[in-house]
Amino acid sequence: MSQHAKSTAPPPHLTVPLLDLRRQYQTLATEIVPIVENIFANQQFILGRYVLEFEQAAAAYCNCAHAIGVSSGTDALLLALMSLGVGAGDEVITTPHTFFATAGTIARAGARPVFCDIDARSFNIDPAAVREFLYRQCERRAGKLINRGTGAHVSALMPVHLYGQCADMGQLLELAREFDLKVIEDAAQAIGADDADARRAGSMSEIGCLSFFPTKNLGAFGDAGMCTTQDAELAERMRVLRVHGGKPKYYHALIGGNFRLDEIQAAVLGVKLRRLDSWTAARQRNAACYAAAFTRAGLNGQIQAPTVTPGYRHTWNQYVIRAPRRDALKQFLGEQGVGSEIYYPVPLHRQQCFAYLGYGDGDFPVTESAAREVLALPIFPELEPEQIQYVVGRIAAFYG
Repeated sequence: MSQHAKSTAPPPHLTVPLLDLRRQYQTLATEIVPIVENIFANQQFILGRYVLEFEQAAAAYCNCAHAIGVSSGTDALLLALMSLGVGAGDEVITTPHTFFATAGTIARAGARPVFCDIDARSFNIDPAAVREFLYRQCERRAGKLINRGTGAHVSALMPVHLYGQCADMGQLLELAREFDLKVIEDAAQAIGADDADARRAGSMSEIGCLSFFPTKNLGAFGDAGMCTTQDAELAERMRVLRVHGGKPKYYHALIGGNFRLDEIQAAVLGVKLRRLDSWTAARQRNAACYAAAFTRAGLNGQIQAPTVTPGYRHTWNQYVIRAPRRDALKQFLGEQGVGSEIYYPVPLHRQQCFAYLGYGDGDFPVTESAAREVLALPIFPELEPEQIQYVVGRIAAFYG
């Protein structure tokens, strides 16, 4: 199809937004509004009853002994790093294909991000790339794992469960044990995701970090996040650090921050958590509907649909295809009334603020290929089959 034909296509008969939270809220309003009004009446906004109740429910849902509600997913990552003592002189291994906060919080903690390439199918950090870095570029000195190139202490690993699918934690945890690395799971996009051993995202490491940004599968009415852990001492340390390190109030053995989850967000999340599994099932049905529609349309040779690692529970925070001429496809879909988004167009190793790390083009070829090709399509639970078919039909029209 010519570019001219695309630009003069008839107006769409359907509009398919990337996400429509208003439809979800319409089903929840009668339950949420009275609870929020009760909070307003009581004027208890910080670390009250609803925070405690939500922490208990979320810990059980994530198969964790403890959950600590915090102010955002970003603050969850920062709090995790602080609680494990990761800071100046340390390096943390992570992926360059993720939201900025993953590496941004490492830098904010005073440590240095070290990137390893991703797996081409799952988009998650590739254990083989991590293994190669550890064996080829690191050595033990005085009981510490040292990066030969920088002289820094490689102290932690931060895998990301991207788009709603767990990273290969079996291999990653094996490497962490071998090299004495602390592990923090960035599970911001993956609440409820399981691996093939039925281990839940956020439960497999020292600390898991969740985001409840409104666009997440479990979204607040603003910013909110959570840290999960099986370790009672770590949990208590994080509870103290989230209130400026003060225990009791005004007595500070630690320097923390203001990382508190407020009552309104906790109350909203408590209501939503009870629906999360049904919403996940709807996302899974939508993903299956896409796969069948792509096959019927003969698009499997044109685009690459996302895959589920065998035995894993994928929660589909995003439905991300790989597409040639991705930018032109995104523009065309927008003209046809279909929302889409690029997660993520610039790999972290090519961000200007990380130029000091010394990475260059070609250092992580799988990540760089993904950055040129990935496109997220609508996958929210309330999506109708007719809308999915329309999206697939528009993609088929683009490729002619």
